[in-house]
Amino acid sequence: MKYKVENYIEKHKLFDRQSSLLVALSGGADSVALLHVLLSLGYRCEAVHCNFHLRGEESYRDELFVRELCGRLGVSLFVEEFDTLSYAKENGISIEMAARQLRYGLFEKLRRERGFDAIAVAHHRDDSAETLLLNLIRGTGIKGLRGIQPKNGHIVRPLLCVGREEIVDYLQHREEPFVTDSTNLTCDYTRNKIRLEVIPKLGEINPSIKESLASTAYMVGEAEKIYRKAIEEAEERVKEGNSIDIASLMREVAPATLLHEILSPYGFNSTQVENIITSIGSEGCKVVAADGIAVVKERGKLLITELRERQKWELLLPESGTTDTVLGSMDIQATAFDGTIPKEKNIATLDYDKLRMPLTLRTLRNGDRFAPFGMRGTKLVSDYLTDKKRSLAERQRQLAVCDAEGNIAWLVGERLAAPFCVDKNTKSVVRLSWKGV
Repeated sequence: MKYKVENYIEKHKLFDRQSSLLVALSGGADSVALLHVLLSLGYRCEAVHCNFHLRGEESYRDELFVRELCGRLGVSLFVEEFDTLSYAKENGISIEMAARQLRYGLFEKLRRERGFDAIAVAHHRDDSAETLLLNLIRGTGIKGLRGIQPKNGHIVRPLLCVGREEIVDYLQHREEPFVTDSTNLTCDYTRNKIRLEVIPKLGEINPSIKESLASTAYMVGEAEKIYRKAIEEAEERVKEGNSIDIASLMREVAPATLLHEILSPYGFNSTQVENIITSIGSEGCKVVAADGIAVVKERGKLLITELRERQKWELLLPESGTTDTVLGSMDIQATAFDGTIPKEKNIATLDYDKLRMPLTLRTLRNGDRFAPFGMRGTKLVSDYLTDKKRSLAERQRQLAVCDAEGNIAWLVGERLAAPFCVDKNTKSVVRLSWKGV
């Protein structure tokens, strides 16, 4: 077994001969074997043990065993005690997840403080087979069928090339003791059910089921590398910044799969992605939100944008002068009408006598209506902006200038309201100039 592990370390380039290793040591057969093998191969090792205080006297037994083992082997040992139950309750997570977060948090803390090159954990081939089945039962993509990987950041797993039986045989041959976690012998947890019930039943069909599953996981892992490269190339073809070109997306071999790979890092699940795909052929705008992120269909694109609650505000404008806002500045001047009307979209010329002063500048409100110049009657501002194909971000930043009665006189940068436009009888005007940030 020792030489299988040595070859596995070299094959996957887990670490080199000069590396300093922190070994996660629970006291069970797997971690004890890992420490012995690494020491026998000449690696510089220190160990860390977590006491989660979850198994009463067993927790103290394990800690005492680990202390005695490291003392006998001359290995430096770090021991950390955790109130795992309280941590789980405070964070609203399962006990298993709490233990995992505490454990790996400690590992990374020690790695940074002590300068370890890698953290060695004792997952073996059978663990990888169990993980494949567990993910398959829960539902997973191709990534979940890879089983446990040899290396993940600074976490390395040198024992993935050997099974549990080999590990126990190795320790028995060396007459090395280890402790047994009693919770591993019950079917209280899903993984234990797979280990103690499902895999033995599958073994009746295929005695080499663990090896077959591990081999399959390895092959899927290799295929996933090709898949990942293809996804990256496809993403370059369809996505630019936060914009996905719909036509390009639909030309890909598997549009839904590609879209899921693009959106899943933003927190979108498969059901939400299916809803987006379904909406692509419909009219209008479709927003599916996930963790404050929205996907908006606009003008042949899927836009990935942050969905923010629009802040409501209203400012009183003076008859003359400049008012600064979070979105820009508004300059207002009252003057005699000289017959000129600037054509710039950010400048408005309104009939002074048709307005009820003072004017206000404000954000939009639900149900806002105005009478667009050149159109008959009134129109919902939201409908007007949709017809103009304004994006979600543009609609959220849209402002309105209103008179003292609350009537919209100018949809800033968009359109004047007909009742306030100049005509042949206009004598005085209000000129508004907007400069956005």
